Amino acid sequence: MKKIVAIGGGEIGRPGFKVETRKIDEEIIRLTGKKNSRFLFIPTASSDSEVYSKVVKKYFGKTLGCKIDVLYLIKNNLTKKDLENKILNSDIIYVGGGDTLKMMKIWRKLEIDKILTKAYKKGIVMSGLSAGAICWFNFGNSDSRKFKNPNADLIKVRGLGLVKALFYPHYNIEKERKKELKKMMKKTSGIALAVENCCAIEIIDDTYKIISTKKSANAYKVYWKNNKYHEEIVKKEKVFKPLHHLLSK
Repeated sequence: MKKIVAIGGGEIGRPGFKVETRKIDEEIIRLTGKKNSRFLFIPTASSDSEVYSKVVKKYFGKTLGCKIDVLYLIKNNLTKKDLENKILNSDIIYVGGGDTLKMMKIWRKLEIDKILTKAYKKGIVMSGLSAGAICWFNFGNSDSRKFKNPNADLIKVRGLGLVKALFYPHYNIEKERKKELKKMMKKTSGIALAVENCCAIEIIDDTYKIISTKKSANAYKVYWKNNKYHEEIVKKEKVFKPLHHLLSK
């Protein structure tokens, strides 16, 4: 089975913050069918942050019982064979948040995009939040340029294309970006999935469901049709639904 869990955002226990996504994170682990899953964290979007990696190791390792490994792509110069071994021998791939554009450029330069696509087809659980959720989709609405220039416009960043939609994270947190999404979708065919913090889209093969750790956290289907803008809450249901229903207007 092909498995993706794309999280809109939320805390996993960095200093000063409570864990917000535990129910979602436990579902990621459950999908492996193993108690001590081999968990590979990829922190490229945060420039291989050691601090971020320590938080992940403590939470997913000590608290949730995974065997943690970290794939540093900026600091380490690994061979293609080493990269493939690390990625393809994992049970879970978890991509952290940060600069989506920078991450995708590095991935394509090192052909990580191709290896991750192999991992997806192999049935490894593909997961992550914010930039780590955008990467699985055709495109994402990203603030990558703001890392260098706070006044820069939002951009559309191309992901791996495993899901034929545009992913928009932090929908309830960064409200000023809603107008930008509306403009962006005017020029984008298909639909966007706008996901709030503490909410995720779980995709198994050609089916999906919405999972959340807060009742108020939702996912939205966003698109233009007949010159009218639509923003529809995606229902939370216990059973999986056909993915093509979600991705069609």
